[in-house]
Amino acid sequence: MIKFGTDGWRAILDDEFSEQNVKRVTLAIGKYVYETFGFNKLILIGYDPRNKASEYAEYCANILAGKGFQVKLSTRIIPTPILAYNAKLLNASAIMFTASHNPANYLGMKYIPDYAGPATNEITDKIISNIDKDFLSGESKIIQKVDFAEAYYEHLKTLINYDIIRNLKTNIIFDGLYSASIGYFDEILKDNGISFESLNMRHDINFGGGMPDPKPKYLKALIEKVIATPNSIGLANDGDADRFGIINEKGEYVSPNEIIAILLKYLKSKGLTGAVVKTVGSSMLIDKIAEHLGIEVIETAVGFKHVGEAMRLNKVIIGGEESGGLSIDGHIPEKDGLIANLLVLEAMASRNCSLVELQNEIKEITGAFYNDRIDLKKSNSDEIKFIIEKFKKIKNIGKFTVSNIDLKDGVKLMLGEKIKILVRPSGTEPLLRIYFETNSEQKLEEIKQEVEKIL
Repeated sequence: MIKFGTDGWRAILDDEFSEQNVKRVTLAIGKYVYETFGFNKLILIGYDPRNKASEYAEYCANILAGKGFQVKLSTRIIPTPILAYNAKLLNASAIMFTASHNPANYLGMKYIPDYAGPATNEITDKIISNIDKDFLSGESKIIQKVDFAEAYYEHLKTLINYDIIRNLKTNIIFDGLYSASIGYFDEILKDNGISFESLNMRHDINFGGGMPDPKPKYLKALIEKVIATPNSIGLANDGDADRFGIINEKGEYVSPNEIIAILLKYLKSKGLTGAVVKTVGSSMLIDKIAEHLGIEVIETAVGFKHVGEAMRLNKVIIGGEESGGLSIDGHIPEKDGLIANLLVLEAMASRNCSLVELQNEIKEITGAFYNDRIDLKKSNSDEIKFIIEKFKKIKNIGKFTVSNIDLKDGVKLMLGEKIKILVRPSGTEPLLRIYFETNSEQKLEEIKQEVEKIL
């Protein structure tokens, strides 16, 4: 069964992700574009470094050009945010072949509307309903092959102050992680005279035997390099470069929640105005720093499609999620790991501070927060629904009383002001995710034990 999750359709390559199913999804997207805009709507197609991604991108391009669409196909591996920016610039629809941070045996297709953010549920529902339904063909078109990078680079110059970054005294180490950011993020630094060291700078369909996920487990080489190089930080992106991973001068992973808080404070100091958008899974740290800065918080369901939609509907300084995606005012309503990396460098250089110092500034304002997550694999959705319904009725967890319940995405329980529990289904896997957050490690362990008793 073909299903669009929180960020497109993903499946195991040469199993569900087959030539037949790619054709079905391609034609379903084509039917949506034709019925919404007509054949005059330009379609852009890109792909990440995964096995067969480029072949399937070309296959998709040939199908759509044959139906009568004008198609521009990337000449090379491309980060998702660069393709998305070009969709907005050219008023085009786009299709990205990527499975993001999933294991190497996965591939996926992501439809990007002309507003350059993730497709809403309304759009993906229409695409799914179009599967196996034909539509009229127009005059066959020639596919144009394009390098989409330059327009994106020019756009970044309006958002990033490279002159400030060049003054940064900290050593920059970039881990290509065998992913789509190679040939892009390193080129941005080179072209703007910013010195850096690098590792894992080749595309590899197996991602070096690891995962294209910029989390500590897969950033061991980067962490070792940072620790061995005095006064340095590490930067990385996921498979299609829409997520980021940051290592501070101590060789510690800096959570996306902390990065969003740091950048919110920095962007406010630059004069940006508006709200901050976060998901129900994001840290209370962001609420606390926003309260300190006098900034409104807009909370959405988990998934950048919801963050992006809120960014399109409201005046927003920054929008982000706990899984490592963010974007800012003036950019696209899509997560962009490249701009996230650059903004961290700019914030450090502007203040002449280490990343550790910026983290400590936030902690002094908000206090400490401790987070954890349990993932429970379930055999079917009924089991997941049963547990969620159970949590909706809970009044107490151990000695702690439930003070507020939020149902926008699963069940979020507040136990006073400083304890949060979120129980929600994964949008991409048969998992139940349970998030915990509180202001002490002892309390965190106590809450986890109480929840495990309930489970």
